[in-house]
Amino acid sequence: MKKNIIFLIISVLLFPIENISQQKQTEKINTNKFRQLNQEFASPNMFRTASGAPGPAYYQQQADYLINIELDDANKKIYGDEIVTYTNNSPDLLDYLWVQLDQNVRSKDSPSLIRDSNSVNPAYIPDTFEKEFINDPFDGGFNIEYVRDINDKPLDYFVNQTMMRIDLPKAIGTGESFSFKVKWWYNINDHVNDGGRSGYETFPNDDNRAYIIAQFFPRMCVYDEVEGWQNYQFWGDGEFALPFGNYEVNITVPADHIMEATGKLVNRKDVYSKEMMKRFNKAKKSYDKPVIIVSQEEAEIAEKSFSKDKKTWKFYAENVRDFAFATSRKYILDMMAVKIGNEDKMAVSLYPKEGNPMWEDFSTITVMETLKFYSDYTFNYPYHKAISVHAHRIGMEYPMICFNFGRPNLDGSYSDDEKFGMIGVIIHEIGHFFFPMIVNSDERQWAWMDEGINTFVQYLAEQEFGKKYPDIIYPNKNFPSDRGPAELIVDYMSVDENYLAPIMSNPENVYSLGPNAYGKPATALNILRETVMGEELFDYAFKKYSNRWKFKHPTPEDFFRTMEDASAVDLDWFWRGWFYTTDFVDIGIKEINQYYVSPNPGEEMKKIMEEQGIPRNRLRPLIFFEKFENDSEDLKSKNPLENSKLLNNYLSENYSNEEISKMNIPKFYYEIVFDKPGGLVMPIIIDIEYEDGSVERRKYPAQVWRKNDLEVRKVITSNKQISSIKLDPDKETADIDTSNNSWPKEENESDFDKFKSNIKG
Repeated sequence: MKKNIIFLIISVLLFPIENISQQKQTEKINTNKFRQLNQEFASPNMFRTASGAPGPAYYQQQADYLINIELDDANKKIYGDEIVTYTNNSPDLLDYLWVQLDQNVRSKDSPSLIRDSNSVNPAYIPDTFEKEFINDPFDGGFNIEYVRDINDKPLDYFVNQTMMRIDLPKAIGTGESFSFKVKWWYNINDHVNDGGRSGYETFPNDDNRAYIIAQFFPRMCVYDEVEGWQNYQFWGDGEFALPFGNYEVNITVPADHIMEATGKLVNRKDVYSKEMMKRFNKAKKSYDKPVIIVSQEEAEIAEKSFSKDKKTWKFYAENVRDFAFATSRKYILDMMAVKIGNEDKMAVSLYPKEGNPMWEDFSTITVMETLKFYSDYTFNYPYHKAISVHAHRIGMEYPMICFNFGRPNLDGSYSDDEKFGMIGVIIHEIGHFFFPMIVNSDERQWAWMDEGINTFVQYLAEQEFGKKYPDIIYPNKNFPSDRGPAELIVDYMSVDENYLAPIMSNPENVYSLGPNAYGKPATALNILRETVMGEELFDYAFKKYSNRWKFKHPTPEDFFRTMEDASAVDLDWFWRGWFYTTDFVDIGIKEINQYYVSPNPGEEMKKIMEEQGIPRNRLRPLIFFEKFENDSEDLKSKNPLENSKLLNNYLSENYSNEEISKMNIPKFYYEIVFDKPGGLVMPIIIDIEYEDGSVERRKYPAQVWRKNDLEVRKVITSNKQISSIKLDPDKETADIDTSNNSWPKEENESDFDKFKSNIKG
């Protein structure tokens, strides 16, 4: 039987093409949200490929150190000397070297002290007034005693703030090495009262100090094909860019101190007591719980000793980018074994009695679980240990060792916020052992590449931790992560645009470093994983990136390219919107139109026919749609006409009864109009609730906006009447205004009004 074609028409596309010669021609640049990122990306080359992998000509420099340190506890000073052997693996001749002097950020004449605007406050607490207007600034900074070559011949050098240029007597060629010596000392800062990523804390009850020491030695800058010398000054916010190398470090401290540091302790029997060695050997076989190496009782006895003798701890570390240590006579020490792949690692915690009972209960277990999760999600943790050190008001990371806050009240009690804050910061800082201590991104330029990526994985690890230890978390609750889920970044993305910067900004040049470098990129990656790509594609690509760039120096482009190359998902629109702009997400339901089948053209169709001069008989055979002329808010109360006899006639003429019985012929026809007040394109996710109470979820990809960035229309057909529609029902897109996310509109469904006055646009 001959079958006629049935057209279902809402809008007719029979408009004549306007004569191009009559159109006003204007030249435009491509502003489509889905255009390629070619303008933002550097061209691929032999060093870094278009796939995001290291190229065949990729290289990186090496810096090896032999360091001798003495900590003067009485005077709070560090004295040190080092021999640096720098190997040039680049294709370039190097006639000078750049060395970082990060302690100089605390020099009395440091520009970092006066670079920010300040004003007089209407009132000050006495301590702040004294610090602001009376006391002299802390006298920090390196005091360089000499810079010499390996034969003790003086080398010319010049100090520019936190950078020191060493002029070489002869340029270093490809594959050549150069060794030089530096001797220095500096005053250690009080990190609790004066700030800083390291320093000391004084405990007034026993007049002891705990030292967490980092950035304590002149360190080589990175040299690569991206920046040349990465000698951007250390102003305080942007962290560090460092080459890998081997470290031999000898640290002399009071004989009653307990210490941990980056690297293997090579003289353990010299610095451990016999009882400590016995406990240590037991810890190497304890996989289920920590073993106390130095007890609280022993630490409390040591607090009173103040030994005048000295002891030297010797550490050796291979293929690390930095070195740090912690030392005090107050420290309790515990350890346990962790199986990572086929190898045993040690989870370690170091803390004073002021950290208990929280630290003894939670620290080492958290270290163990973090190593396991990150290893599963990225690559097996390669170093032999991971150390969590208690440090008041600090969270900071270095290879194999990190400093973490979390302190109970004096009576040992603590709140849930304190507990979860401590567990969260330990997960975060141990996570940094992977990003950037191994996947060695440039923190000085791109804080989000370590902070944001790590915060994203931290969120995943926290949720797994909560599932594994429900007795630590609220019953039947998830771990209360403070970053990661989309809804937690909404307030930040809603503020005045004058106080926002793109994620792709230097950390020194943003207003709110926490949300910008930690929260927003973590949320972006979480949305990318859960909403845009899906977990399977995302996880494969992320693991590929992690393995490609472990022990190497990736750039943002290497990450962006790898995520696309390994997943076959075009993400240029996502990177541009989330990382290169300050646009926000706001998608709304503008209106809903309902149609019914009609045997005659409606007003809209009649107008088209009249404008185009189309006779009525030219439109057969067609099925017309007539639009209900009523407020879309009241559509759910209407009883629309069912399919007309015309439709039934057409079906009967062209199909058998058996064929018709197998057809799913809709009774209801809806057109949803979505608008986008916000600049970011995102998938459209809706829950459709029908009159019988059933709910259907539909998801349209972000590409639905590619040809109209302002408005999108979608047709919904059904045999059931729609009673309501909810946009972004799980709050997974970071939509800043949910007042336009439902039909019929719900009252008081959003906190948007409280900050609407600050919103962009």
